[in-house]
Amino acid sequence: MKFAIIRFPGTWSDRDCRHVLQNVLGQQADIVWHRETDLSGYDAVVLPGGFSYGDYLRTGAIARFSPVMDEVLKFAKRGGPVIGICNGFQILCESGLLPGVLMRNDSLQFRCEWTHLRREGNATPWAAGLRTGEVIRIPISHGEGNYYADEETVDELEDAGRVIFRYCEASGLVTPQSNPNGSVRNIAGICNAAGNVLGMMPHPERAGEALVGGSDGNRIWESLLAGGSLATV
Repeated sequence: MKFAIIRFPGTWSDRDCRHVLQNVLGQQADIVWHRETDLSGYDAVVLPGGFSYGDYLRTGAIARFSPVMDEVLKFAKRGGPVIGICNGFQILCESGLLPGVLMRNDSLQFRCEWTHLRREGNATPWAAGLRTGEVIRIPISHGEGNYYADEETVDELEDAGRVIFRYCEASGLVTPQSNPNGSVRNIAGICNAAGNVLGMMPHPERAGEALVGGSDGNRIWESLLAGGSLATV
């Protein structure tokens, strides 16, 4: 499979994504500069973490206007698989591909720690290999990871099965204590209505090898590589 990993000024997680996809999982992964306007030939698009444009104005607000984003929007609307990780999730929300916003952590602190995520929601090729209710362990690294949307929007996401990952205890129990940033209803990741676009704050590329503390992040990439159908798990 051929992945396009988009690099904006200030992106730092692009090489981590390429390392896992290329050296651990054996896929072709190209880093694509944000001024490129052609994503033809790619099977999936990754918007990695970092601080695009130094988070000036608002996280993801300027990156949303980079030339490549027009192509990302077209790619997503054609049904192509797109994942936004951390800053990438923020960019997806700013671009309108996903609803809501990512605000300052309720602690007002930058948080870099391991978290547990419970698989929920309906079908998405990015999590087709995870059973409903299964818990995986993936780290976060952000200062603005507090997901927020108005109550009506969150209810719609819940009712449509678009909340894919929720912060939880290792046991799978969702508690206030397991929420590292104050996200509404412990939301850690959501998808679009079609299921092909996933935004998540935790970093799967930081959980790709036992050497770094765990490899649960590979379950997400492997779901897509395995054919990532939209069939309900």
